[in-house]
Amino acid sequence: MHNILVTGGAGYLGSVLVPELLRLGHKITVLDNFMFGQNSLLECCKNDNFDVFRGDVRDEDFIRPHVKKADYIITLAALVGAPLSHRDKIGTISTNKDAISTLTKLMSKAQRIITPTTNSGYGVGQKGIYCTEETPLNPISLYGKTKVEAEKIALDRGNAISLRLATVFGMSPRMRIDLLVNDFTYRAVKDRFLVVFEGHFKRNYIHIQDVTRAFIHAMDNFDKMKNEAYNVGLSDANLSKLELCATIKELLSDFVYLEAPIGEDPDKRDYIVSNEKIEKTGFKPAYSLKMGITELIKGYRIINNSKYANI
Repeated sequence: MHNILVTGGAGYLGSVLVPELLRLGHKITVLDNFMFGQNSLLECCKNDNFDVFRGDVRDEDFIRPHVKKADYIITLAALVGAPLSHRDKIGTISTNKDAISTLTKLMSKAQRIITPTTNSGYGVGQKGIYCTEETPLNPISLYGKTKVEAEKIALDRGNAISLRLATVFGMSPRMRIDLLVNDFTYRAVKDRFLVVFEGHFKRNYIHIQDVTRAFIHAMDNFDKMKNEAYNVGLSDANLSKLELCATIKELLSDFVYLEAPIGEDPDKRDYIVSNEKIEKTGFKPAYSLKMGITELIKGYRIINNSKYANI
């Protein structure tokens, strides 16, 4: 079992990943500033293998003693999403990129780092052509740019794996409603109606439980996978927004959606992605898009406010 440092471990991804790592017997230390007032890791506090510290991952003096003890470092701390990144540009650059640079400077050569990037690094792809890990990165948002730069820092340092995550969906103790599948399903449950802008734009999707499984898979196969980037998504879910709406409608028959004839989506991402590289290492997603939407429908019968978002 390993000593694992998880930065931003109380966020959307970490609140699912950390309990699973503890269940597997690892010793986990979480660093988080709890900027959203979340209490998602309270149930972990009874576990003797869990520790948590409130602070800023950009503070070198704060992270230094925790870095020294780690076998693995999983870097989840980030200002995530185009809207939040646009609102706090300095915070986005200093957290998403500069903090990774500081972290890698403090790490020994033997320590291992697994960092999530984002498929948004592909920007606007070519119609009908799958983006692979060899496809040139062309991020169009500040969020995408900083995550691509952070990936380069980690991989250039070595002893690292980058997981290029598709758009994540599914329930989490630190819920985010602003992610696309989560958002569309929320509107379908609560409003029964949705106006879609630029509905032909495509992207790939992945369930949050499969993201957790991908991190564990990367740890279990680190020597075979190290120093490479891997797309992580559902190979049967390279869908347009309108195709996503149609899938939701299969599960909520009274859901109505229309494509707006005018107007545009500020998020211009449009690409399809190949996940063949990580699949060849033995990783296969276990959760389908419909499974996630069914889960979200039940979750939204509980959640009924707007605090579960990044902006």
